Order: sequence, then C-alpha cells, then structure tokens
Amino acid sequence: MPSVRLAIASPALVVMFAAVLPGRSQPPVTPGDTPMTLTREQGSAFARLALKGVGKEYPNKPGHVLAGPADAKTPRALHPAFFGCFDWHSAVHGHWMLARLLRTFPDLPEAKDIRAVLAKHLTAENLKAEAEYFARADAKSFERPYGWVWLLKLAEELHGWDDPDARQWSANLHPLAELIAERYISYFPKQTYPIRSGVHSNTAFGLTFAHDYARAVGNKKLQEAVEERARAYFGKDTDIPARWEPDGADFLSPSLCEADLMRRVLPPAAFREWFARFLPGTARGEPASLFKPAEVTDRTDPQLVHLDGLNLSRAWCMKGVAAALPTDDPARKVLLESATRHAEAALKHVASGDYAGEHWLASFAVHMLSAPSAAR
Repeated sequence: MPSVRLAIASPALVVMFAAVLPGRSQPPVTPGDTPMTLTREQGSAFARLALKGVGKEYPNKPGHVLAGPADAKTPRALHPAFFGCFDWHSAVHGHWMLARLLRTFPDLPEAKDIRAVLAKHLTAENLKAEAEYFARADAKSFERPYGWVWLLKLAEELHGWDDPDARQWSANLHPLAELIAERYISYFPKQTYPIRSGVHSNTAFGLTFAHDYARAVGNKKLQEAVEERARAYFGKDTDIPARWEPDGADFLSPSLCEADLMRRVLPPAAFREWFARFLPGTARGEPASLFKPAEVTDRTDPQLVHLDGLNLSRAWCMKGVAAALPTDDPARKVLLESATRHAEAALKHVASGDYAGEHWLASFAVHMLSAPSAAR
C-alpha cells in the first residue's frame, strides 16, 4: 500500500480535537473518568473530518479488477457515490458517520453541509451505478465482507429515520443493501472455515453488522443465516489464543469481534457460559496483551496506524460484551476499565494531521462512542 501523507486537518481543527477529545494533553486518568458517550462537540469535530474526506477522490486505492482497457476508469467514474476517503469501504463508513451524526445531533453547525453531501452522493442514479458495479463478473468478492458490512450499517442508520431526506436516501440505497444481503445468504454457507484475521477479511466482524441490519429491517432470512454461520464457525471455540494479539497491522481483535458477535446470536445464559470458556482469564485481565492498548509508533504509516483503530474497536467490543454479562461478574469490571483505557489511548489521535488515519478513524470513534455503555 502506498504511503498517504496528505493532511486534511487544519491546525485549528487539531486544536479543536485537543479541546473536545478525552485525554488530549492531559495526564493519564483513572479508568471511568473518560466520557464514553458521544458529545455534540466531538460530533462537530468528527463531521468536519468526514466532510473533507468523502469528497476527496485522491489518493485512492480502488481494489478494482480490470478485465480490459475499457475498465481503466477513475474512482469517481467507477463509484459515483463512494469514491472518496482513499478506498470504497472508508467512503461508505464516512457516509454512515455523517448520517449518524446528523441523526444524533440535528443542530450541528455542519448539518447543512452534511445534508448537501448526502443528497449529492446518495442519489438513485449514483447508487444504481454502485449496484451495477457489484453485478460485474469480476466483482463477486469486491469488498467482502468489510465493505459489505459498512454498507449495511449505513442502510440500517437510514432505515426508520423520521426525516424526509433520510427516507429518500434510504429508498435509494435499498436495492444495493438488499443485493449485499443476498450475497451474505448465498456466499457464507460456501465459506467452510472462518477467517480470524484482524483486518478486513475478519469473518466475525463481517457477520456482526449484518446481524444488526437484519434485525433492524426485519430480514429474517439474513438474520437466520448469520446466526447459523456464527454458531457453526464459533460455537465450540474454547480458550482462544488471544495472547497472540495484536498483529502488527490489526484494526480488529479476532477474539473480541467473535465475542461481540456471539453475544448477539446466543441467549444470555448460553452466551455467559460460552464466554467463560472462550476467554477464561478475563476476570484476571489475562491475557495482558488483550487488555493493554496497542502502541502506535508512526501515524503516517497506513498499516501501523491501524492500531489506533484496533484500540477503538476493542473498546466497543468490550463495552458490548460487558453489557451482556451479569453485574456481579468480575469480568465485567475488567472489560469496562480496559475499554476506557483503549478509548482514551485512541481518541486523542483521531485528528493526527495525517490522511493515513484521518480518512477513517473518526468513523470508528463515533461507532465506539455511540455504542451502548454498561453501568459499572
């Protein structure tokens, strides 16, 4: 992957993040002091990052298979809705973030600009072209499953939003979302073995947001397919070797993504029994490497900066798993304290001044901060 060192944050925006993001230019705080819910001020700063990214066509990593000379096209020509933010999936979750922020804080100073961008990109014509791209013979595996899940997360966010613009965007997106849903149903029964990586190919993460979408829109066929695959892939897992985490370029935790999925598909009592077998050292904070935030040594490197995303995704998984455990379970406290440490380690670096992280990290931050928190 080429280096992408094109800064998009002005010095003023970096200062703004320093003011509104927990931990910036402050001594370490006791776990529990860092706010773990999204504030309007954070939302405004995150929105400004996304607005710069979703319309920025270059640099771009297209992931495009050329079947012939005629397929050599610009990112905007290939993907009129999702051409920005360096790659297709980052553009998609940038749009999700803008929708989430607008829905959560309708009075954001950036609200007018957010509506304008979403109206410009999420047209019926643009999204028809995106669906046609997926119909190409060489696009069967395009963005599978990472981009797929973020597309469904965007569709979920727009679904049921009582806003006239959002209803139109949702209707425009619906055919592509259902195309992706059908790809889940047709593909995953053919994938015999799960992929347990810490990057885009991770199977557990690929099923998690799909399950959220299926439940939100009432797609029973997709929900049942995801639940069957989750149980088949992960139901018998015990004592996962989480001590091997993280790999050097992870932005997802294979073990925690799996737990975050299984809390969705198993009944509460069954999940608690499963989790006790799956990560038996949690109450003792073991393995230590899973509960200690990852260290990032170079935020201008597009692979190393993944670890900031890992800290954010670990935090949202830990929050979710903790919420599924009984209040008197000692593992719950460990998870919540570690989630806070991971959040404060990463939030202060979302606006690093370098495009390598800034084109996508804010989406992870918004998802982490807007995920439900368990009471301590």
